[in-house]
Amino acid sequence: MRCPFCQSDQSKVLDTTHDNRGGVRRRRECESCGQRFSTYERPILATPLIIKQDGSREEFDREKLAKGIRIACAKRPVSADAIERLVGEIESTLQRMGKEEVSARVVGDMVIAGLKELDHIAYIRYASVYLRMDDLRSIRNEIDRLLEGSS
Repeated sequence: MRCPFCQSDQSKVLDTTHDNRGGVRRRRECESCGQRFSTYERPILATPLIIKQDGSREEFDREKLAKGIRIACAKRPVSADAIERLVGEIESTLQRMGKEEVSARVVGDMVIAGLKELDHIAYIRYASVYLRMDDLRSIRNEIDRLLEGSS
């Protein structure tokens, strides 16, 4: 593994941990400059093509998904780790489905469900765009449903 500080190829592994998604986190130390850094390895599994509403298809983009979730969670008490975990869960679910193509609606529904568990305000932000809530009454109805469910 190349050191991000001095670009040396010589590093030693100090610690290795495994996560529940099959990934491996390694704490390393560069033998040239002595700096410590972490690497994360995860298996590369095929993700399906995403079928957009207009019928076009595009590759699943983990970063695009994460960006949309981060926007919904902006200025909310949601940790970067929680967002990354949600993105990882969605990606893993898509991979386990074993399909070559999946509707964007399926991905959106997974995001909606995840945000509903994570943060209600982030959920409303995302849902107002995703579910095309184009007036205050529809947003209020969704908020009322959330409030009824949390009582």
